[in-house]
Amino acid sequence: MGKNSIRRQCQYRTRSSALFTLMLVGALAALLAGCEQNADIGLAGQSENPEPETLDVNQPQVAGGGVSDISLVLKPAQLDWIGQQIFQNECAGQFRCLVHWNDGEAFPSLGIGHFIWYPKGVEAGFVESFPTLIDYMAQRQRSIPDWLRELKPFDAPWADKAAFDAVENSPQVAELREFLAGTQGVQAEFIFRRAQASIKSVVEAAPLARQLAVSNHLAQLSQTPGGVYALVDYVNFKGEGLATSERYKGEGWGLLQVLQAMPEQSADPVLQQFREAADKVLTRRAELATQAREREQWLPGWRKRLNTYREPDVMALPES
Repeated sequence: MGKNSIRRQCQYRTRSSALFTLMLVGALAALLAGCEQNADIGLAGQSENPEPETLDVNQPQVAGGGVSDISLVLKPAQLDWIGQQIFQNECAGQFRCLVHWNDGEAFPSLGIGHFIWYPKGVEAGFVESFPTLIDYMAQRQRSIPDWLRELKPFDAPWADKAAFDAVENSPQVAELREFLAGTQGVQAEFIFRRAQASIKSVVEAAPLARQLAVSNHLAQLSQTPGGVYALVDYVNFKGEGLATSERYKGEGWGLLQVLQAMPEQSADPVLQQFREAADKVLTRRAELATQAREREQWLPGWRKRLNTYREPDVMALPES
């Protein structure tokens, strides 16, 4: 998939006023990347917090009788909490991991969400998100390092991991890490908006007979902090499940596939259903993968991440 088409998939709405509650209107409503360095960086006290805003999406009726009107409203402190969970999942909160190149991958991963950035000539089949993040930051009038803003074309400046390792301690990479450490709030906002914007497309991509069930699952998940965290993190972690390039033998592993794997009727809590369905989907991916590391190294970490999809302790949630 080309970069232009990828960017067209990720369009995010403009900001409005802040509210404290998370609302649902109608029936509907990424473990560790290999970094073990020190110097923890948390979202609390970040230099560029997102401004108070209402994140509101109004969607038309879905074929099959379901309704996809949804309004998700988060106050910045709540969004920060979700961002902290994602940063811990991706980087264990480590500063050095904000710019990192995993062993065996053809691209670096950047920021609290480990956004993918392809070097020139590389197309690994996964949705590239770092260029879209920078576009979003520019729209939000964030100060972007000059060398980063002036890249044309906007490709990762390192051809491979060896080239990156040779300059990892350079002033340029240090500046990039500092920039990403200082914009954690807007990165969390970007991650949330991506998940929010995907809801209508995910429902419409489901088979007609499953759309109402998918809508109901989303509706239930969207009513609690743990459910919202699971939705937002999973889209950042494994994508929407819509890109045909993200398939092994025709089987995807994104949010759409997880929602379809959930039972239509169950007495179990919806977050438990989501965890179990995600485990099945990711296990299937690992079994279909040509690389043994997905089964031997990655799957245990993925399962550890899925286990964080639980309702947080009341004390863990920010008061404002």
